[in-house]
Amino acid sequence: MPLDDSASPAEPPVWRDRIAMHPAVAAWSAPRQRRPPNGGLPRRQTGRPTPAGEWQYREDVGAFCRRILKVNSTLDFRVGSRGWGYLLENEGVITKGDMDAAQRLINDCRKSGDLPLDICADDDKRAAEGLEDLDDEDVDEWADILIAQFHKAHNYYTPLSFWEDLDTYVEIAVEKGDLKRLFEPVCRDFGIAITNVGGWADLNSRAAMMRRFRDHERAGRRPVLLYCGDHDPGGLHISGFLRSNLEDLAGAVGWRPDNLIIDRFGLNADFIEANGLLWIDNLETSGGGRLDDPRHRDHRKPYVQDYLREFGARKVEANALVVRPREGRELCRQAILKYVPASAPAAYQAKLAIIRAELRDAIRERLGEPP
Repeated sequence: MPLDDSASPAEPPVWRDRIAMHPAVAAWSAPRQRRPPNGGLPRRQTGRPTPAGEWQYREDVGAFCRRILKVNSTLDFRVGSRGWGYLLENEGVITKGDMDAAQRLINDCRKSGDLPLDICADDDKRAAEGLEDLDDEDVDEWADILIAQFHKAHNYYTPLSFWEDLDTYVEIAVEKGDLKRLFEPVCRDFGIAITNVGGWADLNSRAAMMRRFRDHERAGRRPVLLYCGDHDPGGLHISGFLRSNLEDLAGAVGWRPDNLIIDRFGLNADFIEANGLLWIDNLETSGGGRLDDPRHRDHRKPYVQDYLREFGARKVEANALVVRPREGRELCRQAILKYVPASAPAAYQAKLAIIRAELRDAIRERLGEPP
């Protein structure tokens, strides 16, 4: 039977549709889009959607997710979706213009199951309370566990403060949750509290920090607040903002930050350049405005104009530090060492060891066991 070529262009023969639907032909004939190295950010084809284009998009999404899982296997801390954007840019998977789109795609893939939900760090502010915590062990197993824990319980006895023999009390404030998770191991070594003050609208967390500073200052220690956040006009001007925010609660807390040392240790231009962190070519604020826009209410303020003259209309978000975790943690450690001796953690643990050994011997004596 001869092929029928008489059909109108608007209604092609059925056999042409069937050939076009074959994956090999479809993949070859689908519209191609230029993608960055390492696969790039998956994008649906422009124009009229086709099965071949959708198939290619799903393939690209799969490769994108596999790349994220590979990078995740190398991390010792968890990041948010914005932090993932910086990690992927550092890997060459996306460009800085793709940051917002990558963030949306990651969250879409978490919803669809293409990525684990916990690939991004938890939002503790929305965590449920009052959940059951059931034991899987039977009675005999749990009895053995309790006995083993009892014989090690003295190791958790902590009657001394890390700051007891020091003349300074230090806390750290960061602007992004990614930095809080990045710095946490360093802070733990030095017994330092770290708080995410991004958007700092919560009065209770602010007041709690002030009370800790108040109590240590009354005990004769210098209060120090170390800060790390964005490199932008507000970030470089943060010391005044932080002090003002604390001052607002002075009457309620009964303490004024007059003697508080506020030391901003990052992000700074020299560190940014030395470590190749990503500059974003705008000064967009969380409210959606742009400080480089003359119509913005803060545009003509001296701190904004000073920044524009020195750095131009660009910024570096604090999340960018996640691509240099070793250097970021060392930056944090060096900031701490300006106020706390490097020997302090070891000296503190040595004092605890003596007291805990006394507790262990006291427990054994009461149980009639040899020391």
